[in-house]
Amino acid sequence: MGIEILGGLEIHQILTKLGPRETAIVGCVSHHFQGRASDDSLWSQFCAQELHLYSPEDPLGNPTPSFKAAYQAWSEAFSMYPWSLVLRVRTCWEKIRSWLVVNFPEAMTTLHKGATEDVLNNFESSLKVKLPIPTRLLYRFCDGQDLVKYSESFAASLLGLIGGYSFGNSLVNVFLLPLDEVLRKTNGVRCHLIEHVGVPFGTEYLVVATSSTERVKFFFLNCSDGQLFVGDGNFLENGNMLPCVPDDLIHSVHNVRDCQQQDGLLLWLEEHGRHLESGLVNVSEEKNTRYISLLPEESSLCYSAVENGVKVRASALFIPELSMTVSESNYYWFAFSIRMALNPGGFIVNGTWFDSCQLCMAHWTIQENNDIVNKITEETVDGKNPILHPGDEEFTFQVHICIRAPQGSLEGSLTFVPGRLTNPKGAEFEVELPQILLEYPDYIF
Repeated sequence: MGIEILGGLEIHQILTKLGPRETAIVGCVSHHFQGRASDDSLWSQFCAQELHLYSPEDPLGNPTPSFKAAYQAWSEAFSMYPWSLVLRVRTCWEKIRSWLVVNFPEAMTTLHKGATEDVLNNFESSLKVKLPIPTRLLYRFCDGQDLVKYSESFAASLLGLIGGYSFGNSLVNVFLLPLDEVLRKTNGVRCHLIEHVGVPFGTEYLVVATSSTERVKFFFLNCSDGQLFVGDGNFLENGNMLPCVPDDLIHSVHNVRDCQQQDGLLLWLEEHGRHLESGLVNVSEEKNTRYISLLPEESSLCYSAVENGVKVRASALFIPELSMTVSESNYYWFAFSIRMALNPGGFIVNGTWFDSCQLCMAHWTIQENNDIVNKITEETVDGKNPILHPGDEEFTFQVHICIRAPQGSLEGSLTFVPGRLTNPKGAEFEVELPQILLEYPDYIF
């Protein structure tokens, strides 16, 4: 009894489990499997599962006569890289693109097509660097964002793929740079540090992402060890930077024979993709303009409380570009977001129904390493006393807080009056906020 007794369905199932490369081999050595190994429905499965490819086309978007031909074209185009890493990088970008299509299509239009091997080789020659293998692949699939668009208007300046936050009068929004801008920005930073500060900037560092807004924020890839860094509050004075991903996760960034390569930029973008997919970060608005807000929206990093129909949500995010961590006086800055809304049905206090309330007081207790360092009572939050009505959108404040230790917390309460401050309708009531952790994170965005 041999394989000749197997039917078409059984052979299809076997080949599906073998995978594309083994299927191609089996089709060459077994006449019985040859026809089934060329079945395009089988190769359409392989293309969908591995490449997230749902129409037969090559890496440049050109149509191919079959899914098998498409798979072959992709294999040949990326033959110089470990295939498992190619699929990992492709998956990273597809997750981000899929999220953008549904949630933020405006930013999707800024993504460039991938760079060619020739373009990458010329780029390396220009800056005399050797890119980590995962970073080369990231740029093969997407050469950053179109930066011409963000200079055209305020709305375009908030289309950064990485996103950002606002606090006080400052607005931060980070774009992933295309290779030509990486070259220009890197040379600019090198010149600034040498000419104005007298600090040499290592030739292994490249500027790969930066803020499009007035506040300076640079992300640097170390091409030697693969770590990704961000400039801190002292960067323009002394070149100090903070690592953006855990050091122990970076592995074998220049060994093409190792299938486990991962550098800081790939780990960073994968983590960002997970935050987008999970809803941890989402699209917000600034001056009626949409952008990706990095302040946590869901999970244990967004704290909420409800009292008398008033729902308050709060979250915090580390701000590296303000923080100073290698001086005698360390400062750790955090953006802090407070969002409040009144339930659609209004609220009842002591048997009386009310359809509005106004913030009249805020109380905060700030701790560093479990020690209380400050207690604050304010009659406004960020200079405002919002009036809440049933069904209105959340009212949002974004302020910033500084502590002297890498770990601390903020807790407090908000006091509201039914009706308005100028015409109170009842007794004041408080909404207590749980303790909000202020922590130096493993991943910095």
